[in-house]
Amino acid sequence: QVQLVESGGGLVQAGGSLRLSCAASGGIFSLNDMGWYRQAPGKQRELVASISSIGRTNYADSVKGRFTISRDNAKKILYLQMNSLEPEDTAVYYCSSRSYRTLRDYWGQGTQVTVSE
Repeated sequence: QVQLVESGGGLVQAGGSLRLSCAASGGIFSLNDMGWYRQAPGKQRELVASISSIGRTNYADSVKGRFTISRDNAKKILYLQMNSLEPEDTAVYYCSSRSYRTLRDYWGQGTQVTVSE
């Protein structure tokens, strides 16, 4: 059973930066594809960025050049560095892990990111 705990959210002014972390336990972290998703009020959850077990990254067009996803397999932590934040980035951000063996998706509880004008 994989457990994920996000941290690092908060309130920041437009143009500022935040770094989200997702600590994982259970499973084999290094073999699982990982991702960050977000859900704004009244909107569907959307993929922000993903990183495969071999480090291949993918970003939503809206965050390319501003956000960077990375992983520390030794510490079992997933990161999302967010720069040049915009009010449109306001959402609850969720960490996700896909089991390499079962392809089941696991989710964290989410962390709120609020970007003010």
